[in-house]
Amino acid sequence: MRTKLAQVGRRLLQAVPSVIGIIVISFALTRALPGDPAVYFAGAMADEKSIAEVRVALGLDRSWIEQFFIYVGNLFSGNLGVSLNTGRPVLTELMTRLPASLELTFTGLGIAILIAVPLGVLAAVRPGSWIDHMCRVLVTAGVSLPTFFTGLFLIYLFYYLLGLAPSPLGRLDILFFPPEHVTGFYTLDSLIAGDGETFVAALKQIVLPALTLGLFALAPIARMTRAAMLNALASDFVRTARANGLSSATVLGTYAFRNAALPVLTTLGMVFSFLLGANVLVEKVFSWPGIGSFAIEALIASDYAAVQGFVLSMALLFVLVNLAIDTLLTLIDPRIGLDG
Repeated sequence: MRTKLAQVGRRLLQAVPSVIGIIVISFALTRALPGDPAVYFAGAMADEKSIAEVRVALGLDRSWIEQFFIYVGNLFSGNLGVSLNTGRPVLTELMTRLPASLELTFTGLGIAILIAVPLGVLAAVRPGSWIDHMCRVLVTAGVSLPTFFTGLFLIYLFYYLLGLAPSPLGRLDILFFPPEHVTGFYTLDSLIAGDGETFVAALKQIVLPALTLGLFALAPIARMTRAAMLNALASDFVRTARANGLSSATVLGTYAFRNAALPVLTTLGMVFSFLLGANVLVEKVFSWPGIGSFAIEALIASDYAAVQGFVLSMALLFVLVNLAIDTLLTLIDPRIGLDG
């Protein structure tokens, strides 16, 4: 147990240089954004003197090196700055909006797993069949179609034409109040509160944006599942298991799928990271109040503190997800170490 904890600690230390690099790069890139935040917040009618006063108030009159060290010092004290758009601390904004983004991401990933894994297994078991061809079509569509197009198409089909979905305007219809905050996930919080109507309303609102993300994530998961299962089914230990008279279910579940699950789990970590990036467009299309829509508003206004806070939070989530995947792989197969 101590060995495993030490390995986890080493992996955390290995992530430190990446986080430092992300801090430096995000700081430099935000300063390279087009536009002047001082001009934006001073107003269209402001004169040069007013703009200069705003620039001094924002600390933009100092050199980049001075601004960087001030920013790093604030990070160590847990201060990500104040959003110029909302006037609230960036950390508060991120913590308020993060549950909405995570609920959407986890739901979309769950939909993708429920569809892609069985589809990939069936495609590998029956290569060349109509299931295999359908898997290839879905993989091609998932890779080719951008998320904003898929989202707009689903809105047009299910909301505008069929009237089956609610209006794509946030996490809840205006007729409902948010449930009492426990996890920040409206579906879970409404279940905890025993409010079935709010749960159904929250579920209806999240279906289309989650399905948009799910279709995007389905392609790499189904492709990796199919490839991993084909390799496992062609291996010597599977042929030996079949020769010993084991049932097809035992061969597929115990021998083939368990070994194929390792690369699939690795793919899930990458897919989750991709979904965090795809969230930005999906949240904007569906007016979802997550950190993705917050980042877009910050980019438009050249809100340096908000953009840097968003990039840093995404980087930390990426590191944590990859560490969790590595730990899970080790629990499934002890031959895999966390040092690799």
